[in-house]
This record gives sequence, C-alpha cells and structure tokens, in this order.
Amino acid sequence: MEARKNNESKHDILLVSDSKDNKIKAVQGLSENGDLKSAPVRKNNLNSFLRLDKSGDFFSNFFTNFFSQLNEPTRFSFFKVPEDSAIGLSKQMQSELDQKNTLDHQLYLTHRVDPEKMIQSLDNKNSESIAPSKEYNPYKFNINDINWTSLNQLGLSREKLEEMDLLEPLLKGYKTKDLVQVNLDLGSAEFSLDARLGLKKAPNGEVVMTLEGVKKYPNLNVPFQGHEFSREDKHNLLKTGNMGRVVDLLDPETNSYIPSVVSVDKLTNNIVVTSVEKIQIPQHIKGVDLSNDQLEGLKQGKPVLVQAMSSAKGNPFDAEIQYNAAKGHIEFLFDRVNKNKKLSKNEDLKTFRGKTLDDNQYKELLGGKTVAIDGLIDKRGKPYKGYINYDAVNQRTNFSFTDPSNPKAHMSQTQNKEQAQNKKAGLRPT
Repeated sequence: MEARKNNESKHDILLVSDSKDNKIKAVQGLSENGDLKSAPVRKNNLNSFLRLDKSGDFFSNFFTNFFSQLNEPTRFSFFKVPEDSAIGLSKQMQSELDQKNTLDHQLYLTHRVDPEKMIQSLDNKNSESIAPSKEYNPYKFNINDINWTSLNQLGLSREKLEEMDLLEPLLKGYKTKDLVQVNLDLGSAEFSLDARLGLKKAPNGEVVMTLEGVKKYPNLNVPFQGHEFSREDKHNLLKTGNMGRVVDLLDPETNSYIPSVVSVDKLTNNIVVTSVEKIQIPQHIKGVDLSNDQLEGLKQGKPVLVQAMSSAKGNPFDAEIQYNAAKGHIEFLFDRVNKNKKLSKNEDLKTFRGKTLDDNQYKELLGGKTVAIDGLIDKRGKPYKGYINYDAVNQRTNFSFTDPSNPKAHMSQTQNKEQAQNKKAGLRPT
C-alpha cells in the first residue's frame, strides 16, 4: 500500500534535521539572508513546504544550488521523501533520530541526501550544464540582461553595486534595505537623490532599475488603485505602516481587482501592495507553532498576538506580529507590545495580596477612588483589612489601615505614627 502511494506522489518533500535540536522538519525555503526556513511535518503545514520535481537531474541541480546559498550548511542533514508519505516517514525518522547510533538505521540512510556527492556528480558531467529550473532559481534576473550603460549614467556601475553588497539581493528580486544615492548628469543639469533600488523586467525583456524616491509623507487622501482609504485605514498605515485588512485593488496590467494587503514603506513613504495569493506565512515563529486562527488572521493582514515565544538568548516573550507588504515578510510590532504590557499591568490590579477584587471594586480603583478591602492574610496567617488606591503616575497600589480619603482617620493615623516615633526616640508627649 505504501509503495502504491509513493508511486502516486508527483513531488518530493525535502526534510531537514538541525544539529542544534535534532528535530525532523520540512524545508520551506531560504530567507533573504540565507537562513533556512522550516516547519514541523503536519497536515495543516503541507501547503507551505518546498515541493521538488521527482526528476533526478532536476533535483540534483536544484539541491546543489539551494545548498550553496545556505548559511551554516554543516548544521543540517537533508532527506528526500515522497510528498504522500512525508508525515509518516518523518515520524519514523524522528523515532530513529531519538535513539543512539542513528547512522546505523536503514530508514535514515535510505532517504538522506549527500550534498557533496551531488555537487561532485554535477562537476563530473561532460555534457553541457543543465540550467536549474526557473521555478527554483534563487535569481529572478539575469545579470547579462541589465543595461549597464544606462546605469553608469546614474553612477550605478556593476562594480559599485558589488562593493556595496547590493547586486546579489537585487538579482534575487529584493529591494535595497537602505537608501542609495543616485546621481544623474544631463549635461546642462545634475540631479542627486536618495532612492530605494529594485529591478524589474521591461516589455522588451531588458532588465531596468527602479528608483523609489523619498516622499515627505504617504499620499493617503487620493484613491489608490480603485481604493479610497478610510479614516481607520489612514490611522493604521501612519501608526504601524500596515493597513490591517485585505482590500480589492485594481491591477493596472490585467485591469482586474485582486485581493491585496497594503503597507507604507517607512524608508520612502511609498505605498506598497502584495496580493493575498503571494503572501507567505511561516508556520513556526520563535519556537511557537501558529494556530489556524493565527495563520488566517495574518493572511488577512491583521496583527496577531503570539505568546511564549523564545528570544535568541532563550528568554520567553509575547509580541504581536503582522505581515508587511513593503518588507515582504512578517514583522514584530514592538510598540504594541509595550501597550499590551500596560494592559497586563491593569489586569494585575484586580488581585491585591492574593485577594481578588469584585468588578465594582476594580472599577472604582481604576477610577482613582479608595477601595476598602477585607479578607487579607498576613504572614502569620491572621486576617486583616484596610484600604487601597492606585497611583497611576508611579503605577503602583498603595495600602493603608485607615481610609486616606477620611481626614479624621488620616489625622489620627498621623498622630499615632508621630507618638510611636517620639516614644522610640525617648521623648515625652507635650
């Protein structure tokens, strides 16, 4: 039965084991920085995995190219398995990996991919090199298709882009992370501006440079591709850079409406969009597997709270995340994290020294009133009562045995305190 399923599989899945955690996961691809992206092998994750054609030559070329782009390749062991059997095989391989003497297990060895052997076999081919499939080629543009003569007039030679470490990201289809100074000499006039660079293919097949100049502010008061920004849209875009919802935008090339998310490029203040079908959402972030509701919320452009994530130093933290069309990936909303922390502090006010306030007491406390509280227990196990109020400036709750809002009670408490201090100092009352 298993063999029949394998024959029906049209694609293979690339599994990986990271020496840092020894967990079998499925490869999703590479980040812009060359870091491996992976996720647990589960049914609800299958659509995010990297699928490979079963052709031997195709796979060899693809994997060699993939492996050469990977940071810290020696950390990882790779395995090729049929898509239909990926879940079951990953569980069996994980079981083997959890045991000692892993390399003695046949299943582990059967599906393992040896990068060195693949690279060697390709180097030894006497025939013409087989070009990697366009589907998996990390380079979106061919360096030979660029009109370098035109770019030289902008002061952007091939050598300069290479020196600035900009050429490779541009060829992969990414925009420059920082602004680049561009100089234009028209003979009778010279212009200089800071711009974010990118590449695109012109109708004649030539690859041209795009320059996104810096605007003072995003123009949100006029319709954009058939969409008029609401007051809430403007507020979200100016505050977080993301609109926070999906809207239908008119594609000027196809003249059709496409569901998209909208962001503002904070470097240039230009409006950037990404169609929903092109959004890639990771299944796993900072040690946390995202739920279906969280994944759906992110695909809708909404901010999503993720709790109990792990920082690079291993410290747990909570944060809201959201897809940013200008960056092309998920980002952390740290400003909203601080806001959530304040909300958490307010929620903590409902409990004082182990005693939970009722709704009325909690409302009065937040309103600045003094609240009588009973049923408190001291260190000796004896009950006591008193009064509390909240100091919003210093963000702390103050306790008193007498009602500070009652002048007579407050005066009596002050006198008793003074008498106690005088007695301790050996002074007699006047």
